Amino acid sequence: MDSDEEEVLEEVVEGPLDEDGQPHGFCTVTYSSSDRFEGHFIHGEKNGKGKFFFFDGSTLEGFYVDDGLQGQGVYTHEDGGVLHGTYVDGELNGPAQELDGEGHLVFKGQYKDNIRCGECWIYYPDGGCVFGQVNEEGEMTGNAIAYIYPDGRTALYGSFVDGEIIEARLASLASHQNQRTRFQITASSPVYSYDKSTSTCIATHALLPDPYESQWVFVAESLIKGAGEGLFAKADAEPGTVMAFYNGVRITHSEVDSRDWTLNGNTISLDDDTVIDVPRPFDQTDRYCASLGHKANHSFTPNCKYEPFVHPRFGAIKCIRTLRAVQKDEELTVAYGYDHEPTGKNGPEAPDWYKEELELFQQRQQLLGVSEDAPPLQSMST
Repeated sequence: MDSDEEEVLEEVVEGPLDEDGQPHGFCTVTYSSSDRFEGHFIHGEKNGKGKFFFFDGSTLEGFYVDDGLQGQGVYTHEDGGVLHGTYVDGELNGPAQELDGEGHLVFKGQYKDNIRCGECWIYYPDGGCVFGQVNEEGEMTGNAIAYIYPDGRTALYGSFVDGEIIEARLASLASHQNQRTRFQITASSPVYSYDKSTSTCIATHALLPDPYESQWVFVAESLIKGAGEGLFAKADAEPGTVMAFYNGVRITHSEVDSRDWTLNGNTISLDDDTVIDVPRPFDQTDRYCASLGHKANHSFTPNCKYEPFVHPRFGAIKCIRTLRAVQKDEELTVAYGYDHEPTGKNGPEAPDWYKEELELFQQRQQLLGVSEDAPPLQSMST
């Protein structure tokens, strides 16, 4: 059996055939790999609009000429993410942009022979992004790469490897003139580097403030009775503004649950495996001020919330983002979400101050004719 006969046996055609038995017209072709193509054929070659349905659930749709995808094509990942690209002879060559499954932009740039090339943008769901010229492998690696904070102006510019900061200085996005992105390095800027915490080290440079956070918040005596220090806005901020970052040592949930509850005042759940903690003495700003999110106090009517954040120095952490517009000098508050039930039912018992605040909150709700129950909250430590 020759190769031509083998190739015929490897596909099943549904649709019109020409006199040689080749697909001719609109056909569906199913391959032995379980991939399927639906589209127009001329004497066995794809010509016209068509769409591949791959065995893993992804698809590729566009216009085919002489069996090759040409011009604009849309590749949809199995998770719903979409890549809009320019194809030449079936390969990505030209401008492209990619969206995640929720429709958020995650990549914008160029491709050459299916590999990212030239100046590219990689966007994070939290609003930050990385910009620069990718290397020959399409990686964000080089000496002229920038991480840009969610304000779209503040940046860390310098050396990166595969999108991870190695050594960078504070900069600002200067312009997009003539489609060229330029950065202005801040004079006398300190050097920032990747500094992900461990279970025993909160940060190598514990007293080096985050330059973005420093523009938005400061620490002062809280306006909440008995709360100690609190976090305040340095400037007016719109809803959805990232204000501060919550970095700390990384410990396990079991460690948090097994120790005395008084040691868990600055813990926040990162994911199912990890809890971020700012233990003593790093809860004091003269010992640690690289991030200040742990200084935000609790409220049952908060103006901010916790959200995941990919930080250029600290890696995956949490941030504090405004729920509504806040004014300069306004105290920033979040919902801690401690368990309302006694220990042994649904988790650790809440501290006394939280119980007192909860009781006052429920009393106010009753006076307003609202349900006695506190709003559903995400647990801070578990």
